[in-house]
Amino acid sequence: MSVDRDQVLRAAAALLSRKATATMDEVARAAGIGRATLHRHFAGRDALVRALEELGIQEFEAALDTARLDEGTAEEALRRLVAEAEGVAGLLSFLVTENQLFEGDVNEGWARLDARVSALFRRGQERGEFRFDLTPAWLTEAFYSLVGTCAWAVHDGRVAGKDFQHMVAELLLGGARRSVER
Repeated sequence: MSVDRDQVLRAAAALLSRKATATMDEVARAAGIGRATLHRHFAGRDALVRALEELGIQEFEAALDTARLDEGTAEEALRRLVAEAEGVAGLLSFLVTENQLFEGDVNEGWARLDARVSALFRRGQERGEFRFDLTPAWLTEAFYSLVGTCAWAVHDGRVAGKDFQHMVAELLLGGARRSVER
């Protein structure tokens, strides 16, 4: 029987996005395969997380592309980005937490993602839409944190899934918008 590696990764992502402490046995069961088969594809949890990292980076890059960050106002682009990020929010949240365990060996894909999101905030600052006293790097971190935290809150039932986009966008924009002094 042939095992579809992508299908295994997606099952692992779905499980670990809901239960970050899941064991390799639980991942194998969720993927509908045996532990030995899982280990033939991923030597251990670190290898699985690295493969999930690639998947998460690819999916978030696709979300960035779909959000068309260079079109319209920065606020409009940010709202589109929040909407597109919702589908990968749980996986990103898991990966951000998990990657804190890997010292020094950071996937360069994160830098690409950070640069694209930071560029959106920088554009908003240059056009006078966003505050200048908060760096684009900090606003990027705040974006990731709100997306990840809201994903967990939805998963735990503390927040309705239909409110994800509104809650993330409004809280982030409420802090990022530049107010005009009168």
